Amino acid sequence: MSIDLSSAGVTLQYAVENTSGTMPTTGFTVVPGIKAIPDLNPEPSSLETTTLEAMEWKTYIPGLRDPGAALAFTANNSEAFQTAWASLVEAAETAKEADKSIWFAIVIPGLTKAFYFTGNPSPLGLSAIEVDSVLEIQPYISPNEIEGWNAKPTQG
Repeated sequence: MSIDLSSAGVTLQYAVENTSGTMPTTGFTVVPGIKAIPDLNPEPSSLETTTLEAMEWKTYIPGLRDPGAALAFTANNSEAFQTAWASLVEAAETAKEADKSIWFAIVIPGLTKAFYFTGNPSPLGLSAIEVDSVLEIQPYISPNEIEGWNAKPTQG
């Protein structure tokens, strides 16, 4: 029997490669204040392969999947979050200068694996503000490579 999981305790974490082109397994840092994570399960495009011999049904093969140009997360816009995000952006810039990537892990309690991807975080702007509401912000990460599910990382 499987046990259904909750979103409680899910974290977005990041680490810079130690060796260019190799996903790190340790040294991950949690990004605090994340409230929502965007969909990283886009459907593949369908490439039609129907030949003239077909009499009733078209045939397809899966094509590429597009995670989107910039993924919008949602976070509480606190001083702690802004400081952590600025450190993330700085780490990404330093990594890029050294020809290394920054890896992100979405860690879900109750699963033995985490979901990994590389990407570039964007500096924060200012999200919309409304009366009588929590001050939130949408930080963006532009994905470069989707690794998918792999063993959980060790925090640094």
